Amino acid sequence: MRTKLAIKTHAFLERHFPERRVFLKSDNDTRFIRLRSGTQLIALAGCSALVAWAIIATAIILMDSIGSGNFREQAKRDQRTYQARLNDLSAQRDGRAEEALAAQERFNAALAQISIMQSELLSSETRRNELETGIEVIQSTLRDTMKDREAARGQVAALQADGGSAIQVSASTAPMDFMADALARTAQERDQVVLDAQDALLQADEMSQKIALMQEQNDAIFRQLEEAMTVSVAPLDRMFRAAGMPTERMLNTVRRGYSGQGGPLTPLSFTTRGEQPTADTLRANRLLGQMDRLNLYRLAASKAPFANPVKNSFRFTSEFGFRRDPKTGGRRMHNGVDFAAGMGTPLYATADGVVTHAGWGSGYGRLVKIQHEFGIETRYAHMSKMRVKVGQRVSRGDRIGDMGASGRVTGVHLHYEVRVGGKAVNPMIYIKAANDVF
Repeated sequence: MRTKLAIKTHAFLERHFPERRVFLKSDNDTRFIRLRSGTQLIALAGCSALVAWAIIATAIILMDSIGSGNFREQAKRDQRTYQARLNDLSAQRDGRAEEALAAQERFNAALAQISIMQSELLSSETRRNELETGIEVIQSTLRDTMKDREAARGQVAALQADGGSAIQVSASTAPMDFMADALARTAQERDQVVLDAQDALLQADEMSQKIALMQEQNDAIFRQLEEAMTVSVAPLDRMFRAAGMPTERMLNTVRRGYSGQGGPLTPLSFTTRGEQPTADTLRANRLLGQMDRLNLYRLAASKAPFANPVKNSFRFTSEFGFRRDPKTGGRRMHNGVDFAAGMGTPLYATADGVVTHAGWGSGYGRLVKIQHEFGIETRYAHMSKMRVKVGQRVSRGDRIGDMGASGRVTGVHLHYEVRVGGKAVNPMIYIKAANDVF
């Protein structure tokens, strides 16, 4: 059976691939190479396999190129949308800050106006009290004068009854005329004092109405300031909580770092001059406390890595967590995230800090480490060029190096890590938290 199959196979090959001879002729000799049917079949199979491999590889490269192009376009569109959102949020934040500053200026002007009004009202009240006191004195004097006049009239009547001389009567009527003139002047002064008192009361009513109007304006200013503080502080508080950072401990750390008298974080408050604080004073002090807290949040945000290390177009090629090792194929922990872009793409510090390492790291290649506040450290690996030195202080947005492929890599990218207390955490926690605010 096997012999017949072999014979049929050989006949089939001979029919389609007959034996050929290739002659090689030289000056002294002539040789030939015999190509059997099996050899021709193997050569044809190898050539077919090579052509098929070339076709498949070309198709894969074309598909990957098309897919990469679409992904880059999508990344660019996302980047433009992200930038537009950042600009919009930044404009809204600036608008809120300007509104808060304008409201604070109006509030200060209103406080100054209220102080002037209160001083004028106090002066009016003092004048009214003095006028009332003068009226009482004049009335008392008038009563005494009336009594003296009645007594004088009684004396005149007694003298007339006794039949005194005309000279005595004339002499007794002289004090009566003097007393009448004094009474008339006193009555005029009394009427004038009453008019002045009425004018003072009208002025006091007008001042009370103005103070009430100023109080309504102050309430409106207070409401605007409170809304501005709520809009500004609440997103920052959510950002820090989303990043797992204890806000009170963090703010206390910042406050200790800026505790110098006269510094930017010196607590402000309105003095009560030893008197019982009013509702407006308590409200104003509460707003000043919120403004102080907002300033602390702003300083803390600059000291934590709430930013993206790559500002140009890029794509994420590997996330934080366990993954298949691109070199060995085994399962291994990936302590950061990878950003892929072109060779030499600028890399930026994500927060204020001090450079603690700028050199070669095993597996990391060219590595930069930056120590930040709150026990946070960021790492930037596989650089092609480092632009900072150990001990250098950097701020958020400072360029620290260029993207490359140094160390244990399969291509050009940035390996970015965030470590808290020496333990690696997911950097996307901070990046996403910042995207919701900035």
